Amino acid sequence: MAFFRSPSCARQALLLIAIFAWGTALVAEDTQAESLLKQGRVDEAAAILNQALAANAHDGRAHQLLCRVYYSQDMADSAIHECEHAVEDDPASSDSQVWLGRAYGMKASQINMLSAFGFARKLHTAFEHAVQLNPANVQAMSDLGQFYVAAPAIVGGGLDKAQDLVPQLMPRSAQKAHRLLAMIAKKKKDLVTAEAEYKSAVAAGKSPDALVDLGQFYQEQSQPDKAVAALEASIQTNRARSSALVDAASILTDLQRRPDLAEKALHDYLSSPAKTDEAPAFKVHLQLADILKKRGDTAGAQREYAAAQALASNFVPARKAVHGG
Repeated sequence: MAFFRSPSCARQALLLIAIFAWGTALVAEDTQAESLLKQGRVDEAAAILNQALAANAHDGRAHQLLCRVYYSQDMADSAIHECEHAVEDDPASSDSQVWLGRAYGMKASQINMLSAFGFARKLHTAFEHAVQLNPANVQAMSDLGQFYVAAPAIVGGGLDKAQDLVPQLMPRSAQKAHRLLAMIAKKKKDLVTAEAEYKSAVAAGKSPDALVDLGQFYQEQSQPDKAVAALEASIQTNRARSSALVDAASILTDLQRRPDLAEKALHDYLSSPAKTDEAPAFKVHLQLADILKKRGDTAGAQREYAAAQALASNFVPARKAVHGG
């Protein structure tokens, strides 16, 4: 072939092949790490990601995944450190901006109110940047909308801003748009409209998550029977066995209703291929352990505590549950 007419050309070809193979290997490592992360196997995911970053310190995707590893374990400082690297190395990534904003939000929730203002402003900037980078990023818009509703104006919040986001969100996810409208109405103490919007979200998405939101609304309004009915419907319709099972089980446990259903929901999630790091499996094992302990199954609870630590040895609640102290 003409390409190999000289040794120098041959060396260039081999170099290109080596570079391509190296890049492919890094992508494979990130993909494997993300799969482990979603399964809750954060110790294994962290080991792979640290190895990948040792080979290429500017792998933005690896930094984002490692950020999520730390975020799932409530390690805000480490999560921020990795996500800041992620956005530096891949400034066009809308998703990395979302995770950076979430990490800032976690840090804000862990410190005193005065110090939290600075992180809230950073959170605001990250979420807005995420939407600017990708106006079709539904999760970024949803997170930004929740921030606008919850945060005071001094750090960038405002119901008018949340309302302005609805037309952009509605055509991409009617469910999340109605959810945002419900949150706005609830903040205004217009509970009739809030309930109607949560029901519209259910009708729009027909998803287990929307039913969980409706159930949580009824829980907050001290209407436990309606809450349980919505949560039962969420669990029954959750054929994918998604993380909505965990949210439904959490509310049922708070309500002290249907512990049998809550326990089954957690078991179903842990055996599901739809697990995600937004409901980390090791935390679900701890949640299940608490249910088992309450009904007197001490041995079962210990097995769940041990399972949690096996997945996330640095997660303090898991370590304390197994070893005490």
